[in-house]
Amino acid sequence: MPDMVRGDGGSPIPMNQPAVQALFNQIAPHYDSLNHWLSWGQHQIWKRMVIGWVDPQPGQIGVDLCCGTGDLTRLLAAKIGSTGQVWGIDFSEPMLRVAQRRSAHLPIRWYTGDVQQLPFADQSVDGVTMGYGLRNVSDRHQCLREIWRVLRPAGRGAILDFHQPSDPWLRAWQAWYLQQVVVPVAANLGLAAEYQYLWASLQTFPAGAQQVQWAEACGFHACHYPIANGLMGVLVLHRP
Repeated sequence: MPDMVRGDGGSPIPMNQPAVQALFNQIAPHYDSLNHWLSWGQHQIWKRMVIGWVDPQPGQIGVDLCCGTGDLTRLLAAKIGSTGQVWGIDFSEPMLRVAQRRSAHLPIRWYTGDVQQLPFADQSVDGVTMGYGLRNVSDRHQCLREIWRVLRPAGRGAILDFHQPSDPWLRAWQAWYLQQVVVPVAANLGLAAEYQYLWASLQTFPAGAQQVQWAEACGFHACHYPIANGLMGVLVLHRP
């Protein structure tokens, strides 16, 4: 088990973005069904691609950051198996409760924590995944620095998130879909304001080339791969 360097693994680590945390607490009961419907089920394919880039092996230690309801965490656990360890970290306790219910049969450790202050010793983790999380942290550079710190040499990470396509037509379609389809569907569940945040957060999220620059400034070898016609992207990290 990795040495815990900040606090008790079972106790919450202080958050510094309470508004975003409250948003994810609110959407937790509907998060999985909305994700599946609004992505036409494609999010599962993209998450399997993330696992492929990290390439976890049996017996390793894997960490899923901003794990939400645990889709990527469970995929990590399926690859690493009972001889290794898999940890899911999120700042939303309601999300983690859903993840625990869905994963009771798997040996996954769940922690309420801040991905900008990871509770692991330096160079103690083999692989890191993150799905739709980097866009939502208050200090993205610090999050990447923490991933660098905890990864072992030759460790890998992969970060899936929304991406603004370079094609003007696709970018216009993305704006229309998020604002005219996603928000009204969410509004039927009383979550219009929460899903309006999705489009707003995308406007401040840098393109893949900028993400690569950030990662390389931390010391990673990094590449960014647009997927789904550029509507999504994966930042792939390798620690030399």
